[in-house]
Amino acid sequence: AGNPSIALASGVATPGTYYSVTVDTYGRVTSGTGTAVASSVTVSLTNAEAGTTVIASPAYSFAAGSFKKAVANSATTSQVIGFASADINAAASGSIITTGVAVATTGQWDAVTGQTGGLSAGAKYFLDPTTAGKITSTVPSTGFIVPLGIALSTTQLQINIGQPIQL
Repeated sequence: AGNPSIALASGVATPGTYYSVTVDTYGRVTSGTGTAVASSVTVSLTNAEAGTTVIASPAYSFAAGSFKKAVANSATTSQVIGFASADINAAASGSIITTGVAVATTGQWDAVTGQTGGLSAGAKYFLDPTTAGKITSTVPSTGFIVPLGIALSTTQLQINIGQPIQL
């Protein structure tokens, strides 16, 4: 009486490291995804500006349940909470991305940065010290320095909001 051998099916899932897997009823991994799932956190707030706040504009908490476009010229307006996830009309509610990756087209980023061609991959971005709702890759020399994140590509900004530093 010998030990029975068990044959396992091969090729069900390619050997490797996965971030997410699918397991069948026998406990076997049958598939997986090798890319990390990007997650972002948003909060719904009302636009307290007189006009539309465009996608990717940095925002600060203005009053209970509302936001305005942030600018690095005062202690209050430089307290960035996140970025508009879409264009948000005046007095309308919309999502503000507070963590994760802010995504917009190159043209939409151009409207917020004043650059052309979108974000500069690898560049650090800061809150603009003179124009509300704008960001810059140049470290401000007046007002407050407020780090916002690092460009992953021309269309993606990894959000990493720092505390304002008064100059």
